[in-house]
Amino acid sequence: MKIIIVGGVAGGATAAARIRRLDEQAEIIVFERSGYVSYANCGLPYFIGDVITNPEELTLQTPESFFQRFRVSMKVRHEVTAIHPDRKVVSVRNLETGETFEETYDKLILSPGAKPTQPRLPGVGIDKLFTLRTVEDTFRIKDYINKNHPKSAVLAGGGFIGLEMAENLRELGMDVTIVQRPKQLMNPFDGDMASFIHNEVRRHGIRLALGHTVEGFEEKNGGVDILLKDEAALHADMVILAIGVTPDTALAKEAGLELGIKGSIVVNDRMETSVPDIYAAGDAVQVKHFVTGEDALISLAGPANKQGRIIADNICGGDSHYEGSLGSSVIKVFDMTAASTGINETNARKAGLDVDTVILSPMSHAGYYPGGRVMTMKVVFEKETGRLLGAQIVGYEGVDKRIDVLATAIHAGMRADRLKNLELAYAPPFSSAKDPVNMAGFMIDNIFKGILKQWHLEDVDCLPRDGSVTLLDTRTEGEFAKGHIDGFKNIPVDELRERLDEVEKGKKVYVICQSGLRSYIASRILEGNGYEAYNFSGGFRFYDAVMNDRCLIEKATDCGMDKW
Repeated sequence: MKIIIVGGVAGGATAAARIRRLDEQAEIIVFERSGYVSYANCGLPYFIGDVITNPEELTLQTPESFFQRFRVSMKVRHEVTAIHPDRKVVSVRNLETGETFEETYDKLILSPGAKPTQPRLPGVGIDKLFTLRTVEDTFRIKDYINKNHPKSAVLAGGGFIGLEMAENLRELGMDVTIVQRPKQLMNPFDGDMASFIHNEVRRHGIRLALGHTVEGFEEKNGGVDILLKDEAALHADMVILAIGVTPDTALAKEAGLELGIKGSIVVNDRMETSVPDIYAAGDAVQVKHFVTGEDALISLAGPANKQGRIIADNICGGDSHYEGSLGSSVIKVFDMTAASTGINETNARKAGLDVDTVILSPMSHAGYYPGGRVMTMKVVFEKETGRLLGAQIVGYEGVDKRIDVLATAIHAGMRADRLKNLELAYAPPFSSAKDPVNMAGFMIDNIFKGILKQWHLEDVDCLPRDGSVTLLDTRTEGEFAKGHIDGFKNIPVDELRERLDEVEKGKKVYVICQSGLRSYIASRILEGNGYEAYNFSGGFRFYDAVMNDRCLIEKATDCGMDKW
């Protein structure tokens, strides 16, 4: 059996290695148009920022090492220019010699990945404007920095690459601005959770120009002007476009394969395309979202590796199936860690799901053990069924392991309230006896049992201030004095039982504290004394962070970015 693989890196290289492990006799040829067959995409920004200093550390395998171990022929700097399914042949060009030739196949695997989205804007081709996708792109950016010592950079786009590049350029000492049309960074997160990311980015001196549309680029005064719609231009020594990626599927289109979202390759759960004996994996394919069942594009290394393995199994006579993508992801943001899995509240509502959320601020480990830090967790679940839909966590240590537990729970089909039953490892340096994941389960269990009734951030402006309801802040007098929501009366939770006569009977009581814990205790005291009480989800800490962030975004828009 002869297998041709178009594209190395995650999906292609994984498929090649797995096929060899299953079939020692198969002939396997990989054509890769770049000079690298297996490299660490996710490490590229950290090489630019000097966190990774040896370029060889980016290369996971070379053509020589891959052949020595797996007897796979890795043809770098070779571009497949056409697929001829009727003849089971591919056309190939050697990019170093210009030679063209044809290669037959029994099975063909497409792993072309995706390319940086290139908007059709004036000035996109200027030499101080870069994209980052390949090792060659990385070296180009690094060489420019080393030779020209730019003092400022603008990142167009605030996703994974934009945020990682912003951090690494800032660590090199540059003035950095992120500009993009959406009013938040990191779309996997809801806007409220993204506020914590914004705060960390600003704290390290990065300017955010959110809600602004880039209309073009001009070389000016030795640098680049970034032209914005209805706003003064930004100026920088260099610009990096990081506005997303587009499936690189021109070959598939010309070969007549069925295409889906943004021209992605349509595959079934065996990773088979619409054409017999042709498979596809990675950033170029359309998948099903595990939670919603809807078609999706999810460009992550983990899914690409799994898809490559599934293809290999099926080519070698197995019956493996891809169950869909959760989109689980994690990112370092200076000192902070942000992670998400499943779908967020925004997308759940867009999908027509009736959802609720819990927001909590647990410590990363036992409070009495030194070094604990607060994390903010948001868990999304379906109201009627209790189905766990997604989660977002922003914090410091321990964020990654909690998001992985929640991703596992979603994949296992666990009800959200049953998170309380998970038996998770505990020792004071690592967690609490009531792990944050358990705490989320306790809260959701209380909601289902009617013990906890909530009100949310979007309810703040709707609360009547005419005395028809009671608005109660149960923090200490000192905390209340430092900041509170207008219209709220302060009765510290430890004084509430003795001051119940100050809370009028027959009115609903909306309660808030710093994190949600004391106000929950207060709501139970109130309920036990005949009141109807609602606890604020997230606490004043959450409210304050989100509202301050929204204010800064609107201020930058209203006052002009020169007023930052």
